[in-house]
Formats: sequence, structure tokens, C-alpha cells
Amino acid sequence: MADQNNNLSNTIIKVQNQEDNKILQIRQLTKRFGGLTALNKVNMHIRESEILGLIGPNGSGKTTLFNCVTGFYKPDGGQIIFRGEDTTGKRPSDVAKLGMSRSFQITRPFDELTVFENMFISQSHKNESIVGTTYTRFNDTTREKADELLKFVEIYKLRDHKAAEISFGQRKLLELACTLMQDPEMVMLDEPTAGVNPTLINKIIDDIIRANEKFGTTFLIIEHNMNVIMGISHRMYVLASGEVLREGTPEEVRNDPQVLEAYFGD
Repeated sequence: MADQNNNLSNTIIKVQNQEDNKILQIRQLTKRFGGLTALNKVNMHIRESEILGLIGPNGSGKTTLFNCVTGFYKPDGGQIIFRGEDTTGKRPSDVAKLGMSRSFQITRPFDELTVFENMFISQSHKNESIVGTTYTRFNDTTREKADELLKFVEIYKLRDHKAAEISFGQRKLLELACTLMQDPEMVMLDEPTAGVNPTLINKIIDDIIRANEKFGTTFLIIEHNMNVIMGISHRMYVLASGEVLREGTPEEVRNDPQVLEAYFGD
């Protein structure tokens, strides 16, 4: 009897630890646009320090899910729990303050600002007023942090160039550095290698893996390049027609007939 009680206690502790390890939980998430259901009762979870891949055919609901999680869209149903707090329907700024950062399919640096200035305005302003932030000079701590991250993604030599002057691939690296400037617990990347040459694709992959290992940053990544997402993900979800089709390791996803049919049909 004592052994059974111990086994039961160990099982309860193990389940509790697994639950505590979930940095993001998406429960029955639903989003409609008129008569179109873009997300239909989607359930997902992401563990701390995990690199999670999110794939699916065009129109499957991937970016809609990103926009719901980060507050750009208000869900029509379901619940989003980030770091133990219900963030369903919260504004993007409020979600960001809790430690979530994101990129977009199209890079969005301020073209007339320098690379360094883009880094500066990307820092967390959790405890600052708008007026105070606007007139704050670059302090040593901010400068060192920005320079460290620019060196991390290897575009430090471009720090004084305007964002409009750097290449598309370098803008992708700048965007990654800007997301890390906010000290996020989790980063959501929407097609980080889209439109990038093969050399820089490998660089971006390497930077994501190093950020995950060095800073413990959790990543949720949408990516259409199957070689990239299969190679970088610890675990994956597949969306199709707004619903979760499959969850598992890259190998399990790759060999699932339903996933192959969703992408390539009969």
C-alpha cells in the first residue's frame, strides 16, 4: 500500500511539473471572419525553452493564430494562457509586457532610423511613460545590450547605417535582434527565412538555436521551408482548415499520411 501511495504521489508530481512547464496554453481557440471559421477550437501548448514549429497549407490559420495569441485579433471563443495569466483578448502592448515578442512576414524596421536606433526603440518600456521613453538618452546599459545583440546576429558593423540601406536578409537579422532586445520569455517568428538567400537562411537558423540555448528563449515558428522547420523544431503542430491535424516530433509529422495529403492532396 505504501508503494502504491508513493507511486501515485510521484505521478501527480510529474503531471503537475509538466503542467507548470507550459509557458503558453491555447484552449479551444476559435476565430471567425464573417461566415468563415479561420480557427476552430484549436488546442495547443508550448513548453518553456522549446522550439515549436507550426506548419500547414496556405489559409490553414497559422498567422490568424499568431494574431490572436499576440492580441492583434480578438478571439470569438476559447482561452489563451501565457505564463499562468489569461491573456485572451488583451491588447498587443499588454501581451508584450508579459514577455512575448513577435516578428511579421514582412519586416517592419523604421527605415529612416539607424540599426542601433531600431534596437533602442525595441527595448522593453514596461515601467516607463510615453514622454519619459521619448526623451530618454541612450544609457550605457541599453547601448551595451543593443551592441551585444547586434554582435550576436553579426550585423554590428551596420549599427550606424539606416535600416533602409541594409539588405532584406540583414533586415531579418535586425528584426530577430529587436525581438530579443525586449528580454522576452517567448518569441513568435512568422516565416523568418522567407525570401532569404541560402547562406543567410543557415545563419538565421543558427541564431535561433543559439538564442534558445544561450538565453533559454522559447520560440514558436511559422515556416514554409520544410527543411528549415523540420531541422530546427523540437516538436511541431500541423494546422489544416483551421484545426489541428497533427502534433508530434518532426519525424512523426514528416511520416504522417494525413499531413502529406493536406500538403499535396491525392
